[in-house]
Amino acid sequence: MKKHFVEFMSPGTFVCETSRKPIDSWDVDKAVEMSKDIEERYGATPYAFQFITKERKDGEWDSRVVDTSNLYYLGGTVYTYDEIKDMKNPSNDILLQNMKHNKWEKVIFNSNSWDWAQPVREGDVVLEV
Repeated sequence: MKKHFVEFMSPGTFVCETSRKPIDSWDVDKAVEMSKDIEERYGATPYAFQFITKERKDGEWDSRVVDTSNLYYLGGTVYTYDEIKDMKNPSNDILLQNMKHNKWEKVIFNSNSWDWAQPVREGDVVLEV
């Protein structure tokens, strides 16, 4: 038996907050609509989501993840290391250190509910919402 889910990510205190909801298929438009009903602690709302497919075979007690999608960002602006450095904003110093140390080529800034910066991986999609 296979079942599809969409996992929403919202800003959290130290790491992102997540909510996982069942969905019929990997339908981006439906997931965007579902994101409008998600609210985490302190009023945080999703900045991104990804699809997950879980499967359980006969004789297995629990399901396992068999497929995941890339991240779909609910808006935001993508910046390179040099673009952030050129901003000359001291509050970006730790972000710049993280980018350099972790070899992140790009990050996305999103302010759907709280300011949030996240590395962007190859294949991730920024939706215009």
